[in-house]
Amino acid sequence: MSAVLVTGASGYLATHLIADLLRSGSEVRGTVRSLDSEAEVRAAVRRGGADDAGLELVVASLTEDDGWARAAVGVEEVHHVASPMIQTTDPDEVVVPARDGTLRVLRAARDAGARRVVLTSSFAAVGYSPKPVRDYDERDWTDPSTPGLPAYPLSKAVAERAAWDFIEQEGGGTELVALNPTWIAGPTLTTAARSSLQLFIAMLDGTMTAVPRQRFGIADVRDVAALHVAAMAVPEAAGKRYLALADGPTTTFLGVAQVLRERLGALAARVPVQEAPGDEPAPLVIHNDRAKRELGFRPRPAAETIVETAERLRDLGMLAPQG
Repeated sequence: MSAVLVTGASGYLATHLIADLLRSGSEVRGTVRSLDSEAEVRAAVRRGGADDAGLELVVASLTEDDGWARAAVGVEEVHHVASPMIQTTDPDEVVVPARDGTLRVLRAARDAGARRVVLTSSFAAVGYSPKPVRDYDERDWTDPSTPGLPAYPLSKAVAERAAWDFIEQEGGGTELVALNPTWIAGPTLTTAARSSLQLFIAMLDGTMTAVPRQRFGIADVRDVAALHVAAMAVPEAAGKRYLALADGPTTTFLGVAQVLRERLGALAARVPVQEAPGDEPAPLVIHNDRAKRELGFRPRPAAETIVETAERLRDLGMLAPQG
């Protein structure tokens, strides 16, 4: 059996995906920027109920060519999860590594004869350009020329477009599937507070006194990992994009705060109950029908994801003590 390659192996989503793959009996090769993170990756995978004996970690960076040919050798299936999360005012610091890193992975996959690459893209590549009615499905694209587009959605739109162009022009038979999850939350397997976890911590420890005004969809990290596995397995998924988020109406950060307050008692005593000044976010509809119909996507309720995110942060000792 050939190993399955997972890029960005130390990450929030990747550790869940690796644990899922190992539990199913797959051998997994994961890329990390440095082997200094190996102990934490293995501990995270074990928290996910998997035996890490079937995991091999190799060094490869999105910003360098070295390591990718070695990472992909003998691999038939590639999950490209790694993406730069850089806070910067210079979009090129995010866009260039996201785009060029994706192309490095795709070239290595093609040269290794990989059957399929499943790419973690984002709703940021779908729904960050204005529409008269904010109703989105997989046919929508964020236009990189949208005025004022922040660096992260710009990087996701550019990287995913580059991926589809590469597969069409130079793919050599390797297939591509793109997953476009909304805001990912859910219980972490790592002890590094990244991405949405930082916001949960700021809400729970009282550092955030007013929540941002924004409407969005929530995708459970466990559901997105399972969708990666399904997207790799279903033949008809080749060449398609899939939005991933929980059923029901989209929510706001105030909605998240209210769920925490209602469900977690003293743990959520410091969660803010007011929004920052600004306009009310416009209605937003995001469709997950294709993923449900074609990949068997069965997302958890958003409230369950919100509550279990906070509980895991508490259980891992990642929250400040209650005063």
